[in-house]
Amino acid sequence: MAHWTASDIPSQRGRTAVITGTGGLGFQDALALARAGADVIVAGRNPAKGAAAIGQIRQEVPGASVAFEVLDLARIDSIRAFGDRLRRSRTGLDLLINNAAVMTPPTRQQTPDGFELQFGTNYLGHFALTAELLPLLRKGNKPRVVSLSSVAARDGAIDFNDLQSAHGYKPMAAYGQSKLACLMFALELQRRSQAAGWNILSIAAHPGISRTELLPNGAGAMSAAGLARRFLWFLFQPAAQGALPTLYAATSPQAAGGSYYGPDRLGETRGHPALARLPARALDTGAALRLWKESERLTGTAFGA
Repeated sequence: MAHWTASDIPSQRGRTAVITGTGGLGFQDALALARAGADVIVAGRNPAKGAAAIGQIRQEVPGASVAFEVLDLARIDSIRAFGDRLRRSRTGLDLLINNAAVMTPPTRQQTPDGFELQFGTNYLGHFALTAELLPLLRKGNKPRVVSLSSVAARDGAIDFNDLQSAHGYKPMAAYGQSKLACLMFALELQRRSQAAGWNILSIAAHPGISRTELLPNGAGAMSAAGLARRFLWFLFQPAAQGALPTLYAATSPQAAGGSYYGPDRLGETRGHPALARLPARALDTGAALRLWKESERLTGTAFGA
């Protein structure tokens, strides 16, 4: 794994991948997988940004098999519509990268379904999406699901008494909870896949601290975080570098189900892919089971149904 880069990605010809998010890390994932020959579906809520991403990938990779599909992770009805379209148009799915995220809006916001925006988009949206695509994944060739966590998960906690941050919204605490939930989901999905014989590898990854638009888009361009991203850009590694742990998890024959990958240097903030440290709370299987059941109830989805 030492100094693994995108040039180490094995051929992805014949494999179909769905990636959520049209910019930043998601774009870099799509670009690298298209270069490796995958049939790539980029899913996002903004058709203009989606078209721009697809155009840029085709410019850099002539002949790339890449398409955009509308998907709003903040809306359960959009997730179900997306799943229905794919089930009708595809016979299988080999890779799902649960990447898209919202980060630290300064005031509490809700999704149309009434969930706190970060928990609803970052976690519940991807939980429901994976359930929708499970039938296709089970028909895939050595299928994988890669779910994006964050270094913020280290300080995250699942507040079962206030999952939607309705009684005291703190932007970073809500973000940390959502990313810890994504990590716990990845680990629990692997356990369930093994128990049920789904033959799906579920792996978690995080990008360290990377140069994307996540901070300014969420906290605001003039927020302290947004200004740090703008003027202290040298503290953030390039998005293409930040995407490497995800790409390793998605493609490397050595990547193991139930593992967690991140950068290998400076407290996992930058570098090349390596095994990441799992926070103790992510290993609480009782909490993971409780979170899974609550997530099924909130989203109205059931895995394997």
